[in-house]
Amino acid sequence: MKRVFGVKKDKEPPPSVQDATDRINKRGETVDEKIKKLDAELSRYREQIKKTRPGPAQEAVKARAMRVLKQKRMYEGQRDMLYNQTFNLDQVAFAAEGIKDAQQTMSALKSANKELKGMMKTVKIEDVDNLQDEMMDLMDISNEIQESLGRSYNVPDDIDEEELLGELDALEVDMGTEMDADGVPSYLQPDKDHDVEAELNLPSAPIGHATIPVGRSNVQAEDELGLPAVPHASIRN
Repeated sequence: MKRVFGVKKDKEPPPSVQDATDRINKRGETVDEKIKKLDAELSRYREQIKKTRPGPAQEAVKARAMRVLKQKRMYEGQRDMLYNQTFNLDQVAFAAEGIKDAQQTMSALKSANKELKGMMKTVKIEDVDNLQDEMMDLMDISNEIQESLGRSYNVPDDIDEEELLGELDALEVDMGTEMDADGVPSYLQPDKDHDVEAELNLPSAPIGHATIPVGRSNVQAEDELGLPAVPHASIRN
């Protein structure tokens, strides 16, 4: 049967957008190279026309330049068509990439939605509210315990406001009488009836210069600091 009907050939996959773009770009490069060669030829003909005098020779050069110019215009038209095809392929590729990105985004969202639903089954708003209420009750109980432990013992709690103000006024009067005119407390003021020097039997401080003993005429003079004075040399006339 295979010899009679032959083997069915597998169809080649259709070219992708990128394959078509690459092929068109290669064709565009070939056309660009041809246009560059024609430009060089036109430049050479232009120089010849400038150097040639008007006449049959110049007209022949102009005819060849006109033919080359027509070829250049034809290749430029082909190049523009190739550019337009490449642009269209780029737009299709951009749209295809956008659809692929959208598909990936949808897949990620579906996966996240499924995961969130599974997590929501384990967390209920009623449980959260009950937990918050229990935490508030525990905080209130903790504050009551701290206040109970912070109470003082043997402190009278039957003092009214008038008694407190009277106590403060009396304290202010006592503090005012214990200070002198300079604001010094009484415990820092000196006692007039108590002589500290007499109690300690301290000798009195010397007043003035020391006296020179009788019979000592060669005592060396002293300066104001109590040290031997430096003798001055006598000045001869």
